[in-house]
Amino acid sequence: MTRIASVTPVAPVTAVTVVGLDAAGAPPHPALAPVLATAGLVVGAARHLAAVPVPAGADTITLGPLAPALRRLAAAVDAGVPAVVLASGDPGLFGIVRRLRAAGLPLRVVPAVSSVAAAFASAGLPWDGAAVVTAHGRDPRAAVNACRALPLVAVLTAPGAGAAELGAGLIGWSRRLLVAEHLGTAAERIRAVTPEQAAAETWADPHVLLSLADPVPAGLAPADAVRVGSADAPPADAVPSRGATGGMRADNQPAAAPIGGWALPETRYAHRDSMITKSEVRALVVARLRPRLGRLIWDIGAGSGSVGIECALLGAAVVAVEQDPEAGATIQANAAAHAVHVRLVTGRAPAALADLPEPDAVFVGGGGVDVLTAVVARQPERVVLTLAALDRVAPAVGLLRAAGYTVEGSQLSAARLADLPGGSIRLAATNPVVVLTGERP
Repeated sequence: MTRIASVTPVAPVTAVTVVGLDAAGAPPHPALAPVLATAGLVVGAARHLAAVPVPAGADTITLGPLAPALRRLAAAVDAGVPAVVLASGDPGLFGIVRRLRAAGLPLRVVPAVSSVAAAFASAGLPWDGAAVVTAHGRDPRAAVNACRALPLVAVLTAPGAGAAELGAGLIGWSRRLLVAEHLGTAAERIRAVTPEQAAAETWADPHVLLSLADPVPAGLAPADAVRVGSADAPPADAVPSRGATGGMRADNQPAAAPIGGWALPETRYAHRDSMITKSEVRALVVARLRPRLGRLIWDIGAGSGSVGIECALLGAAVVAVEQDPEAGATIQANAAAHAVHVRLVTGRAPAALADLPEPDAVFVGGGGVDVLTAVVARQPERVVLTLAALDRVAPAVGLLRAAGYTVEGSQLSAARLADLPGGSIRLAATNPVVVLTGERP
């Protein structure tokens, strides 16, 4: 006889529905009406609560301090009461979704067009290569520095941290600023100004600031893309020039340097018997690998994983190949400590390389000629290797050149400061290492 096991149904968790509303008053998302109809609790700013038909029987919370609302929302989830949170635009873009998730609330998010997307769209500009930062509720210096460093930045502003303040911080930098006010309304205004002009004016809150390198990268600002109101055009001298060239990265990626830096001291990694690429060498190796978002790096003979981890900190995808399972566990622990993901392949190269995806760059930190032969057979764009034994340099150079790579090399010999008794200081030499870089023409 076949027995059919009984299954106890599990009640679904009641999620909080977060709905973005268009600041311009456009029709809300079709999903809003049915969730509002069954809502027992509706949370939002006063202007949001006034903009939607809140059911007569639903409790409402007008947002001020967030903590009381979080407590009420958590109680609603526990009681199975449907709750709705109203927000502006895309609540997942520097919005309330982050705070609700941090509070452990289960969420369903229904976004509207974000103010950043609306600003770029109204200006008729592409923004796939833009960095998006916020000056709301934090020190605006980070936003100013992003605009100083990158060719295309969108800034979500706040009172006291808006176009005037950001413009003042950009005086002396070659930037053109687009300030988008009253987005989506009849009073919408998008003006192109210099940092000096931005600093001298008063702007309506909230607004979005777009910072462009000057000269403006080609294709970013055609002369008819910027407008004031629904019909007026800005003065000719306020419009960024057509067809100029600038510093847009060819891969459409903004810079993303790790907060804690790179070429970190060996003490920042667990390692065994000093089996770690020293920080002075690692600095050059990582620079030669050119890690960034969109690139895949192999770290062969990874040891502690320090090279691959620092490539991951700079945005690259990384595969670490290591034959020693104990070292593999160390790599995983180091990656977790630095909050990056590194795929670990435990095995001996070159056999372990056979089924790996094609790399953009490879670091060979361990292995012989057979490993380097297998690497160049895959024809990555760049190959970087470190050699302590001088008799291995010439064969490696010859192998790379025979595979069509141009080769350059450096011998690094660092001496570190070390304390002596009595307060004196000496220089302690580290082992010299040769760094070879092969690049495909």
